[in-house]
Amino acid sequence: MEMKNALEKTTPGGMDRKIADSYKNIEGWGIDADPENDPTYPMKRYTGADHDRLNYDRAPQQPQNVEILKSTERPVMTRVFGTSTPPSGLSGLLRRYAFKFSEGSSGHWMTLILADRVNAVEGIIDDLARGHVPNIFAERGWNAEWKYNRKGMVRNVAIGVAVTSALLILLANRNKKEKLAELHR
Repeated sequence: MEMKNALEKTTPGGMDRKIADSYKNIEGWGIDADPENDPTYPMKRYTGADHDRLNYDRAPQQPQNVEILKSTERPVMTRVFGTSTPPSGLSGLLRRYAFKFSEGSSGHWMTLILADRVNAVEGIIDDLARGHVPNIFAERGWNAEWKYNRKGMVRNVAIGVAVTSALLILLANRNKKEKLAELHR
């Protein structure tokens, strides 16, 4: 009850002294309140006199031998970057398109998510082209899903079948309408 009364007395500009006192018994509470105990506080008083600690040799630039997509927020290439999967195919086109947007926009991230999904399908097609039949059930984790979440898996499969069926019906009706329109011309 005392805490509730203290909370009601809080001022809009900050925390009431009574509330601050009531938290003193919590270990570690207000540990950063003392500026002499704040590890970042010396940076607040930086004068430039201690520039020697900031003087260091930059890492050498990693050679760029594959296409690297660079964020619009970064003026220069980072010193080190991944090169294991350079952009290629339709997923590569989507990734290039995504990097035209700022990292703060949904267009950037949603396009990258779509590119990941497209890349998974491209990987399956690539496996089949090389004569390797992928074990999609194991790779997608469906065996574990069937074992531990059978009800959810059945629901997801039912939803997938319903959506696919609806799309096929819509496409079939569209084709019928186009053929009828051609006959009447």
